[in-house]
Amino acid sequence: MREALDKALNGLLEETLRMLSLVREITQEATEALVEGDRSKAEEVMARDRDVDALELKIENQAITLIARHQPVASDLRLIFTVIKALTDLERAGDYATHVAEDAFVLAQDPPLKRYVTLPEMGRRLLEMMDTLGKAVAERDPELARQILSMDDLVDGLYEEVSRELLTYMMEDPRTITKALTLMRVARSYERLGDHLENIAERVIYWLTGEVYKAPEDVY
Repeated sequence: MREALDKALNGLLEETLRMLSLVREITQEATEALVEGDRSKAEEVMARDRDVDALELKIENQAITLIARHQPVASDLRLIFTVIKALTDLERAGDYATHVAEDAFVLAQDPPLKRYVTLPEMGRRLLEMMDTLGKAVAERDPELARQILSMDDLVDGLYEEVSRELLTYMMEDPRTITKALTLMRVARSYERLGDHLENIAERVIYWLTGEVYKAPEDVY
């Protein structure tokens, strides 16, 4: 009985890691579409958002079935509900990656306002966060999960940096306002994506240690 439950729990985690990997892929591709001005790649990312939604529903049903069939004990339930809560954040993270692709599609119609530096750096930092998050889950390592919290602070700092820079562009030349606002929206999508990864990291810490952690600025 315990063996069957452990197998089901491992399967649940594997599917969740697969969803994380999918979100990572579309985040990377959305950033590439932005930097390369590739409208086709942006469209591909937008289409793949449906895959994230479908996987979320599949894993949620898998978790419900697991509870019904195996009647897990308290420690197992902590894992299951960590996964269920993480699904919402992963789905929203996928949405924000798709928003980046949508804006990249629009921006690719015209020459870029400037050479993109900070925005792709935000994308790269998010990929590192997802890699660390996946490793934290796979290795059951709460210290790796805690690293994600400070990594998100770096993403927040880059968001502040690019916002100030774009505001300067708009003040100096009103003709840049439309494009600069779109780029601000891209930066905001990256920043919010990082927030959802931080939420998941906090839940992983709870699953592994029982410690309830919430950063002071977390109000969502």
